[in-house]
Amino acid sequence: MSAAVIGAMAIGCEMSKSETPAASAPIEPASSQIAPASSQIAPTGDSAIAPTSSQLAPTNGQLAPTARFDSARAWKDLEAQVAIGPRPAASAALQKTRDYILAELKKAGIEARQQIFIANTPLGETSMANIIATIPGRRPERLAIASHYDTKRTPFMSPSGATVTRFVGASDGASSTAALLELARVLKTRQNEFTFELIFFDGEEAVVEWNRNNDNTYGSRHYVATALKAGTLKDLRALILLDMIGDKELLIRRDALSTPWLVDIVWNAAARIGHRAVFSNEETSIDDDHVPFLGAGVPAVDIIDLDYPAWHTAADTLDNVSARSLQIVGDVVLAALPDIEARLR
Repeated sequence: MSAAVIGAMAIGCEMSKSETPAASAPIEPASSQIAPASSQIAPTGDSAIAPTSSQLAPTNGQLAPTARFDSARAWKDLEAQVAIGPRPAASAALQKTRDYILAELKKAGIEARQQIFIANTPLGETSMANIIATIPGRRPERLAIASHYDTKRTPFMSPSGATVTRFVGASDGASSTAALLELARVLKTRQNEFTFELIFFDGEEAVVEWNRNNDNTYGSRHYVATALKAGTLKDLRALILLDMIGDKELLIRRDALSTPWLVDIVWNAAARIGHRAVFSNEETSIDDDHVPFLGAGVPAVDIIDLDYPAWHTAADTLDNVSARSLQIVGDVVLAALPDIEARLR
């Protein structure tokens, strides 16, 4: 994420990903962190809480009785990612994370593929790979739900100016990826009007500095460029982006860049199932993986908590995230889907 403005106060998402003074800290290329360009990314085949509002009655008959977001299962996915350690683009750890995601999708009976590409970064050409999973619906037009699964490359400067040498991204990367995996499992059991794409983006984080030379959102920009060239983007009807949703003190503001009608549907769903206090009507402005889609004319909404003291610090660990926050976001997304589908019919 990057550049968030709340009221008259600017908050970076590289604070945000823009306020990080990464350029002031020299960054040594490290083979464990950034691999030389190659296409050798081989394709590969708070403890948990009980679900809460996902037990509500289905909306408009769209959700099957088995379609319940299980935060206990999502929490295990979050823990697994954090246990791998730092997961920057082109690292062996991110390959291990990719293998984990693909294995979990396979267990759920969901087809997935890797979209391998070479990103031109400030440190040279770097191999990256998006993961794209597909759940067929009654119609071929697609709805996408997405997350990034990489973590910020160390060393970097935290918002306070401290040098961060280890960053496991419990909220920033792991939380939204865990929620996306669980949503994939739920959507597999659901009677879906549209075909769903679950997209796990690589390279969201800056390699060096977010606001310099377009050093960000490599995976989402590649996805959009490739889909435009192939003529398939026209069938993508909307995107729901999840990012940084694990904060124990969850607070999600409306993103001013996101598509208004899509924001309204999500926020109305949150209010309807009892999460009005979490989904605040206060506005912010966020530069994140949804921006390339908006630029290409795809309606998109970013669900993100930037009021997270551990953002881009060594403290973004399991201690500062919770399964309850995953449950809230999972419930809200599922509650919003029938109205999104109705709008797009």
